[in-house]
Amino acid sequence: MADVEKRNGDVTGVARGDAAVTNGGATGGTATGRAATDGTVTGGAGTGGAVTGGTLAGGVGTGGTVTGGVGAGGAVGGTAGAGANLPVLRSYNAALVLDLLRAAGDAGISRLELAERTGLTPQAVSKITARLRTEGMATEAGRRASTGGKPRTVLRLVPSAASAVGLHLDRDELTAVLVDLSGALVAVRTVPLDLGAGAAQVVETAAIQVDAVRAEALRAARARAGGRLDMPVGAGRVGVTPGTGTAVAPNPGTAVAPGAAASIRAGISAQAGVRPGIRADLVADGCDGSRDVLGVGVAMPGPLDHRAGVPGRVTGFPEWEGFPLREALAARLQLPVVLDKDTNAAALGLALRGAGDSFAYLHLGTGLGAGLVLGGALHRGARTGAGEFGHQVIQLDGPRCDCGNRGCIEALCLAALARGDLPEAARVLGAGAANLVGLLDIDRVLLGGRTIAAHEACFVRGVGAVVAERSRGTVIPVTAAGGGPHPVAEGAAQLVLAPVFGHRRESELG
Repeated sequence: MADVEKRNGDVTGVARGDAAVTNGGATGGTATGRAATDGTVTGGAGTGGAVTGGTLAGGVGTGGTVTGGVGAGGAVGGTAGAGANLPVLRSYNAALVLDLLRAAGDAGISRLELAERTGLTPQAVSKITARLRTEGMATEAGRRASTGGKPRTVLRLVPSAASAVGLHLDRDELTAVLVDLSGALVAVRTVPLDLGAGAAQVVETAAIQVDAVRAEALRAARARAGGRLDMPVGAGRVGVTPGTGTAVAPNPGTAVAPGAAASIRAGISAQAGVRPGIRADLVADGCDGSRDVLGVGVAMPGPLDHRAGVPGRVTGFPEWEGFPLREALAARLQLPVVLDKDTNAAALGLALRGAGDSFAYLHLGTGLGAGLVLGGALHRGARTGAGEFGHQVIQLDGPRCDCGNRGCIEALCLAALARGDLPEAARVLGAGAANLVGLLDIDRVLLGGRTIAAHEACFVRGVGAVVAERSRGTVIPVTAAGGGPHPVAEGAAQLVLAPVFGHRRESELG
């Protein structure tokens, strides 16, 4: 071990070799970068070792594990390295504090309340909040009267401190959204898409729309700021170009230190194999679009391997099987990218909005699928195959489905829609929903997707009637999912944001 300085049990210098770093981050492995305080490895790579109680925030974790912290490319308590590129903070404790700040909204929360609700010491909370304020992610929100003491200063999250982009790649349509740290919609674009046009063309179309939604938000923010170039993307909610989406009302923002988002993205940019910098097309608009966008979440029809970022054999589009979509899009955008199934993304977004901890989200658009939240966990199955709801067979000699089987719910439901028989489509969907209720004992069924949105009352009534008939006296609510017109795209953005607030995609939603 060389060039190591120990301060209060932390390592603040550079550790090389088989270093055992106590309370600094790497235990039993090799730390080749800079190990900072607060249980964080912020500059290097942990190879084959374990990080206990800390966060891999600045480098690449290869073959190691993260225990009690947040790992770039993996879940809390999961494996770092080959997984999805996720944004991380300097410590899990900071993520907990940020989550409480977000939940408190504009009213804010005091440091004492933060300490009580996290179990951290007041000193630890003061240290974390001071850093968050310095980085522009938190700010004072006034003072609040207290019982028997002086008024307490309350803090709130700065939603404009950073943002995330969500992409929904549907079979015939692409939706791109940009949301701020609170999850509020900043900008949205929707364009036609041919998923069968070839992977290279789809990647290019997706990249163009990501750049467009970022540049649009930045130009609007700059305009409100009087032409300043240092306004963050999330500084306000903006309207979209006519014909591409829905206008969003303005929301004044707060200037943020430019280093905040950069510190979050530093390590995952290296994992994506991209260089830091400004994209040429955004530079042409005078917009520094890279510095506060944490990453891009991509949601598309399954099956797929979300850890590897690779689609499987998508029904009707076999050419996507095995294509390294996450890697290709990350290289094109020079941003971290996370890939997941459309229904999983929507279910995650709904769960984080308070939809409950035991529900099925049924998505009916150009296809039919389900996102499952069971016991507060996003259920993926052993091979990320859970939720292929549309391909359960309910009619043995039914019409042939594009997947090759006969009598799939998707084939029957889409055939009824093609005939204009909405009640029959709802009845078929209800039969599948009732099967899920009986099999999984879920609390509620949420319906979403373009087809549901166009005929909401018919499907809620029809599906609800079948579920009620087969639920043996148990009341199982069947409702429209709500949460806006873009649940999949906004859920895809939450794939990026959730780990920032300490939520585990693999197991824990709240």
